[in-house]
Order: sequence, then structure tokens, then C-alpha cells
Amino acid sequence: MLLNENEQIDDLQCKGLKLIQRAGGFRFGIDAVLLANFAKTAKASKIVDLGTGTGIIPVLLAGKTKAEHITGIEILPEIAEMAKRSVALNKLEKRVEILNMDLKDSAGFLGFEYADMVVSNPPYVNAGCGLLNDSGDRSVARHEIMCTLDDVVMAASNLLKNKGQFNIIHRPERLVDVICAMRKHNIEPKQMQLIYPGEGKSPNLVLIRGFKAGNPQIKVLEPLYIYNRDGSYSEKYLHMVGDI
Repeated sequence: MLLNENEQIDDLQCKGLKLIQRAGGFRFGIDAVLLANFAKTAKASKIVDLGTGTGIIPVLLAGKTKAEHITGIEILPEIAEMAKRSVALNKLEKRVEILNMDLKDSAGFLGFEYADMVVSNPPYVNAGCGLLNDSGDRSVARHEIMCTLDDVVMAASNLLKNKGQFNIIHRPERLVDVICAMRKHNIEPKQMQLIYPGEGKSPNLVLIRGFKAGNPQIKVLEPLYIYNRDGSYSEKYLHMVGDI
């Protein structure tokens, strides 16, 4: 009864967690897994995931941390409804909530300075760039159609308590945009990690952690290589993601 047409249940191989996804629609990728493991959560913290999509990050954070409450914000009604069913499937209703709303309205609804942490895996493609040749939900997930990077960072700043933590994953070619948006909205970048597909390859993802009203100075972490030369996952990647 939890599944609609063209949907399936995928085993996340982490503490028995599962996720409902739709064939032909947007499906979570390695970037969501990296972000969920990069976020340093404290016990009893309140977390908000901006643009939660299938709900993969709230589900993983609920399984891997002792966060008190995790809220996923998703603007597409059918995707938000599917994420709610994944929460129910994992019996996480007491700790995870999915809200179908525009992330730009999230602080007005939840409250300004509500969250200890905000995470986001936002659309990577700048508004007006790239071809919109995907299905509707995939286009919204990949292109800045419903929100811009500035919208995401401003919403995070509004939601965060003073010294609250913001974690984001993006493309290296948008790194300057991310850092400028964070500083514009009073979130100081403090740690950055470049993600490489493998040795000899250019980085294709970057993780950034910032703190609201933090002091200036950023630390660049050791790079992470996903694959070994033989195509197997690297030891550091496997250690980072644990049992996922």
C-alpha cells in the first residue's frame, strides 16, 4: 500500500533503512550520501534539509545520528508525498517530518533561528544554463528552476541559530558562488573538501561546512577519492560512508 505505480523500495544497506523511489524519476546519488556523512550532528539537535527530494538525507541522518528532529523541505507535492511514505516505511514519524513548501518560506513557518543545523544538496546548474531535457522532477533537482543558490543560502541563514552549522554539497565550478553567497548571508565557510572520482581526475563535487556568524578562516580537508584505479571503492570512501 506504500507504493504507487512505477515505484520501488530500495534497501539503503544501513540499519535496515529503505527508500521509495520512482523509475524514470529523480533518484538519489552519491552526493546525498556524502553530504549525510559529512554533516557533524550533535545529540538532540534540530536539523533542516532544504530541497529534500526523496527524503534520502533525513532518513540517513535519522538512522546514523541522535538528532532530535529532522525536517525535510520539498516544493514538489508528489515528491514530498513520496518522501513522507519513506518516513512511514522506516517508522521514523516521531523524528522526521517532510513539509511540502517553498524553502524560501521555511523560516517563516518553522521559525527564525529554529535549527542547529541546515543541510542542502541543491540544484547544481545555474539558472538559464543547460538543457532542460529531463522529466519534471529531475529538471527541478538539477537546475535552478524553483530556487537559486542564493535562495538556499538565505533560507539556511534565516533558519540557523547563532553559530549554527550549514553543510552543502555542490560543483567545484560553482565554488566561488557558494562562498560568496554564504558570506553575503552571514555564514562563514570553515571547512571544505574536494571530491574526486579517482586519482588523475578533476574534482566533480565539493563539500563545504560553515557556521552562522563564525570567525573568518577556512580549512581545506584532505581530498577524497571515490574509486581506486581498478574501479573499486576507495578505503577512505568506504570508511566515510560506513555501512551504506
